[in-house]
Amino acid sequence: MKLKVGDLVKVTTGKYKGKEGKILKIDRKNNRLVVEGVAMMKKHAKPSQANPQGGILNIEGTIDASNVVFMHKGQPTKLGAKVVKEERNGKMKNVKYRVAKATGEVVDK
Repeated sequence: MKLKVGDLVKVTTGKYKGKEGKILKIDRKNNRLVVEGVAMMKKHAKPSQANPQGGILNIEGTIDASNVVFMHKGQPTKLGAKVVKEERNGKMKNVKYRVAKATGEVVDK
């Protein structure tokens, strides 16, 4: 999985198709994501110090990572990898970057 926390994604299939949001959490073992504003569910919480009122909370549930696509400059695209030799601390090192397949641009440096 080439996605990271904070990436903007769009849901492509299922009940939430078309919704966009940032990735809040990634479960790489089960290949699931928590996306902001998607798959909302209700949780009943007892009163605690953090939440003295208690009550019913709206929280995001998980969706499968295969149901989302990465958004780059408002356009859905796949992600690839590019290895570049760069000088770091006076030594030449191989550095790996994520690349948007649609445009060929480096996503994050």
